[in-house]
Amino acid sequence: MIQYAVAPQVAPTVPVLDSEAVFPVRRILCVGRNYDAHRREMGGDDRDPPFFFSKPADALVSHGADVPYPPATENLHYEMELVIAIGAEGFQVSPDQALDLVFGYAAGVDLTRRDLQNAAKSKGHPWEAGKAFDHSAPISAIRRADGPPPTGRIHLSVNGDLKQDAVVSDMIWNVAEVIAEASKLWRLAPGDLIFTGTPENVGPVRKGDRIEGAVDGVGSVAFQLV
Repeated sequence: MIQYAVAPQVAPTVPVLDSEAVFPVRRILCVGRNYDAHRREMGGDDRDPPFFFSKPADALVSHGADVPYPPATENLHYEMELVIAIGAEGFQVSPDQALDLVFGYAAGVDLTRRDLQNAAKSKGHPWEAGKAFDHSAPISAIRRADGPPPTGRIHLSVNGDLKQDAVVSDMIWNVAEVIAEASKLWRLAPGDLIFTGTPENVGPVRKGDRIEGAVDGVGSVAFQLV
């Protein structure tokens, strides 16, 4: 029997729609600047290969749970995203093979300490402090894949005011391409989540704000900053 020096942590999980099962999360990968308008909004205008950053699995927050406003920031931003849940192992797969790895999809919000991210970028430093903090990945339940990837409306509101409103089909790199590109860098495995990027009109939120977002045909996510 293994003797642990400290108690091991239980793997974070995400509910699966219409099921008593939960999806155990291994890691979270995120794609940066994957919508044309948002890429221009953040200072780019090309179609370079997608770049990735990560969040810890325990950054996940279930739909409806409050999110503590994080420390060390005065400029917390929302970023509404389609999330891919990986259900099979794959390494260096082609876009034609990529969808075979998909377990399902969810709606997620990539919360960002924009001031810390911008400070890190200006110095050429990693983004972890701006992206990979506690409670930075609110997420809906996962809807099992039952056809082609979602391409419909993706939207987010703050206190009832619509802030982001676009369609998933506007992604520069589509779902299959994102998975294929990620698989060139990592051996993807069941339990991986991939946040696929956000459309334009990201912006700040404050304590007390209620954030509600959805991807049509996938699910919705809502939380309050406390």
